[in-house]
Amino acid sequence: MTEHMTINGKTIAYDLIGQGPLVVLAHGIGDSRHSYRSIAPALAQRGYRVANVDIRGCGDSSLGWDGYTRTDIAGDLVALVRRLGGPAVIIGHSISGGAATIAAATAPDLVTGLIELAPFTRAQSLDLRGLLEVKRFRAGYFQLAQVVFRGRVENWKKYLDVAVPAKPVGWDGALARIESKLREPGRLEALRAMGKSGAGDAGAQLAHVKCPVLVVEGSADPDWADPRAEGEKIIADLPRGLGELAVIEGAGHYPHVQTPDEVLALALPFLERTLPRA
Repeated sequence: MTEHMTINGKTIAYDLIGQGPLVVLAHGIGDSRHSYRSIAPALAQRGYRVANVDIRGCGDSSLGWDGYTRTDIAGDLVALVRRLGGPAVIIGHSISGGAATIAAATAPDLVTGLIELAPFTRAQSLDLRGLLEVKRFRAGYFQLAQVVFRGRVENWKKYLDVAVPAKPVGWDGALARIESKLREPGRLEALRAMGKSGAGDAGAQLAHVKCPVLVVEGSADPDWADPRAEGEKIIADLPRGLGELAVIEGAGHYPHVQTPDEVLALALPFLERTLPRA
């Protein structure tokens, strides 16, 4: 059953399943809560209450928001945790990894841990050497640029083909769902707005995070020439001892979609350590 939370006249859609400590799942740009289709039920079966969110402008959540920055998304996530009676661990993918960082830094009483999947949590600079030397990075960068500046769903599909190098079971159906949603009026514009938003607001909050953070990168992620190095930079900007990094070999930008078993194997011990049970 999909539920809705109203914020300033707009709605955030989410599914709530399971019983136990609260885990909030937040997806990346151009996607929906469906991307956690393998993760959410597995966490619920392990004794967690799981809120699987469509971030603003995506899935079944409202369009027409005033902003689509990580700070904006973080405010929605904090509001949801408060509504559901946290504390919670937030699992955030890509832009939502950055948003989760801001949520943890600004509401430390509500967030006991973060799992950031292929996160955009730091301001990015143009990696000319990477574009010249790393084919997958060059291919992904070109398609993303086409989406952001030209607004073509076809380029998003081509990006996803690189970003999910090994297709999981049911991928054709998932891709059709993504395309159908992005062809709804206003959805692609929300994606583009998120794509144009910088990650500097999240990077500025890394030093203020007080809870443990697990960063998960895919070795074949086309969004960086060196995904491991990006993860290491995030860990370095956190307070000493809070961060840990895991790299899943062969995974692209969507490890929770492509390699859900590996993500769960990393997430479950982290949740046991960071999310208290009654």
